Amino acid sequence: MSAGHHWLVIGGVLFVLLNTAAGLIWLERRMLALWQDRYGPNRAGPFGILVVLADTLKLFFKEDWIPPFADKVVFVFAPAVVVASVLLSFTVIPFAPNVLVADFNVGLLFFLAMSSMGVYSIVLGGWASNNKYALLGAMRGASQMISYEVFMGLSVMGVVILSGSFNLREIVEAQKSGWYILPQIVGFFIFLIAGIAETHRLPFDIPEAESELVAGFHSEYSGMKFGMFFIGEYMGITLISAMVVTLYFGGWLGPAFLPPVIWFVLKTFAFIMLFILLRASMPRPRYDQLMEYGWKILFPLSLVNLLITAAIKLML
Repeated sequence: MSAGHHWLVIGGVLFVLLNTAAGLIWLERRMLALWQDRYGPNRAGPFGILVVLADTLKLFFKEDWIPPFADKVVFVFAPAVVVASVLLSFTVIPFAPNVLVADFNVGLLFFLAMSSMGVYSIVLGGWASNNKYALLGAMRGASQMISYEVFMGLSVMGVVILSGSFNLREIVEAQKSGWYILPQIVGFFIFLIAGIAETHRLPFDIPEAESELVAGFHSEYSGMKFGMFFIGEYMGITLISAMVVTLYFGGWLGPAFLPPVIWFVLKTFAFIMLFILLRASMPRPRYDQLMEYGWKILFPLSLVNLLITAAIKLML
């Protein structure tokens, strides 16, 4: 890949990602309204599409207040961590045969490492706020994300055993004979549930449970700092959707009548819609139920999946 092409890919990925995050804010509100039989945004622009612009302007002009009792440096630094960690995770995702930022041999491990960095954002934000609600939210968020990372890592090992590689491009190419959703359906469900918990989306939005913790770890945030947490969450949804497609649904592979990139985008979009549908329909579990569910059900399941996959691979 030439240097010019490489910079073009980096610029394109950044542009698409940031616009996707903005577009998802509008899309989610429209879809939630549709599924819950209400209006949703319909005033600002056609179909309420300018609501994102209105939100952005509001965040820009809101007073960017730092509480006098907060740890100022860490308070400002925390929201940037979540955006940086998600953007770095995207560097290893292959969008098409020649469209990826970095072709690492250990791309999958790099993704797991970068996604785990998002924990720092929540912990630092909650701690630096010097607020009991924020600290409780941060503690919940940290234990939830660190726990579900274990199951996420174990669930993808089945894919690694089948493909014989940690390189995401090679994992996609290994699925030419058949997508991994069939042999690894248990791993897929564990990865998807862990991904929802990682992005702390409903039904696992316990770190920011409004009814209990005001807004959890970002209670004291306002203006663009709050906006960065917001954008980080939507980019996280896109990241997990893209990873599900790459690992279990053949990435860019599809019939030849559409370009590979379009197949990748369509599959990813389907999973983004699933994230939104979950928010429209699922209740939030209690915190202890969430942790029990992870350690008592998902953990043994992921180990069994790994053992059976390894045994079958050895037999064949």
